[in-house]
Amino acid sequence: MTGVNDDVRGDAPAGRELLRVEGVTKSFPGVRALDGVDLSLRAGEVHVLLGENGAGKSTLIKMLSGAHRPDAGRILADGGPDGSRDGLHEVHVRSAQDAERLGIATIYQEFNLVPGLTVAENVFLGRQPRTALRLIDKKAMRARAAELLRRVRLDVSPDTPVAELGIARLQMVEIAKALSLRARVLIMDEPTAVLTSEEVETLFGLVRELRDEGVGIIFITHHLEEIGALGDRVTVLRDGRSVAEVPAGTDEDELIRLMVGRDIAEQYPRQRPEAPGAPLLRVRGLTRHGPRGTPVFEDVGFEVRAGEVVGLAGLVGAGRTEVARALFGADRYDAGTVEVDGRALAPGDVRAALRAGLGLVPEDRKGQGLVLDASLQDNLTLARLDRDTRGGLVDRRAQRRAAAEVAARLKVRMSGLGQRARTLSGGNQQKIVIGKWLLAGTRLLILDEPTRGIDVGAKVEIYQLVNELTAAGHAVLMISSDLPEVLGMSDRVLVMAQGRLAGELTAEEATQDAVMELAVRQAHAAPGPRDTNESAMEGSDVR
Repeated sequence: MTGVNDDVRGDAPAGRELLRVEGVTKSFPGVRALDGVDLSLRAGEVHVLLGENGAGKSTLIKMLSGAHRPDAGRILADGGPDGSRDGLHEVHVRSAQDAERLGIATIYQEFNLVPGLTVAENVFLGRQPRTALRLIDKKAMRARAAELLRRVRLDVSPDTPVAELGIARLQMVEIAKALSLRARVLIMDEPTAVLTSEEVETLFGLVRELRDEGVGIIFITHHLEEIGALGDRVTVLRDGRSVAEVPAGTDEDELIRLMVGRDIAEQYPRQRPEAPGAPLLRVRGLTRHGPRGTPVFEDVGFEVRAGEVVGLAGLVGAGRTEVARALFGADRYDAGTVEVDGRALAPGDVRAALRAGLGLVPEDRKGQGLVLDASLQDNLTLARLDRDTRGGLVDRRAQRRAAAEVAARLKVRMSGLGQRARTLSGGNQQKIVIGKWLLAGTRLLILDEPTRGIDVGAKVEIYQLVNELTAAGHAVLMISSDLPEVLGMSDRVLVMAQGRLAGELTAEEATQDAVMELAVRQAHAAPGPRDTNESAMEGSDVR
């Protein structure tokens, strides 16, 4: 098996400075993304980069990896253009190839993998081993890929097409790809966002091994509990500026204050109703079978009442996302009924769900919730086109007015409504997805992993929005792999295991132990494997 030094080479003495950023600035049309940012990285440390969505973290790492160039300031690396390792030199990182030559590898939130190629072909894309005749040495490539996959504890064949892998496994392939680059500086952007608890522990073990070998690691996370478990130092960005550098053991409340510029009194500010209203959603006997006849979910039944938040918890493969998609009409089901306000909803009919007042914020906001190359105005008004169309013509003025109002209400950080959705930070993209359903007049909002990859300040803003919706008599069905979030924001918690409802808990009864007991006991008792949409489910572990 390949060791760390064969793939990621931390050959600098521990403590030696590998990288320094001095006063870098970067502007885009209407937005100053970075404004005099400073950062340093030493060999053998994990340096956490912390900040709200839109604080400049992604811009900074794209600058270090060659995707963006600074407008001012400078980047210094341990090694000059000639590849020497004799201290810091100013460098110009104009491309991914420049970054690679400097020993910098980046694992982005957005996967850079080709679905039609195998795992091995993706890991060594553009760097395939060659035979003496300059042909691709597929045997050597598969063997080296297998070693890297073992290193990241990923039990798949190097010949597996990437298109067949779920989100969490794709993340591990990206990590294997970065290890193959023999990097001395490894940048990891939200690597745990789609991983299960067990996979997170595997990743942390790997990061610690790399740190012990002298690799310098820049680690971006919104999970504050991960900082003390893994980090050494923390640099906090706010509004494009580096506002503080503190030890990783700094109190979480202080980190939050540094990130958002204010104290947040309560992370889960749920305002529970005295008594919920009439049922808005009633589900009975909902069942769907997979290709081999085994159930994806079976005999699922529950109610969601006006004014309440119902949490849907469960382990990997529990079937939560599949149920949500079936309720919204995105997927068909084989048996059962879905009623909204007492009226039956046709299965597999998204238009009918929209007319009934249902909205879905999907787990994959970029792939399923947004039109990335469309403007923010077009994304926000997409679900209300029927309302804005008269005689076949769209009232663009009405759309612009409505989009501006909801963007201001949600505090979206943008240069304007014409900005493309793909250029926003993750938290602001999520606000656009939610804003779309607010403008559509949604009465029952299904939130699937609503705060994944979002900073604590934006999370609280989304929670406050949930409070506003339920106070107005609407309802929310919330799926989340963040168990404290489920417990903190739900009025009732439904627990799923192996495609079935394992139990229901009131807010008073719902504790982490109670939820996990239902999820684990029922999962162990349920017979046989099920057909599931792995890509939709794999990151849905309770953490």
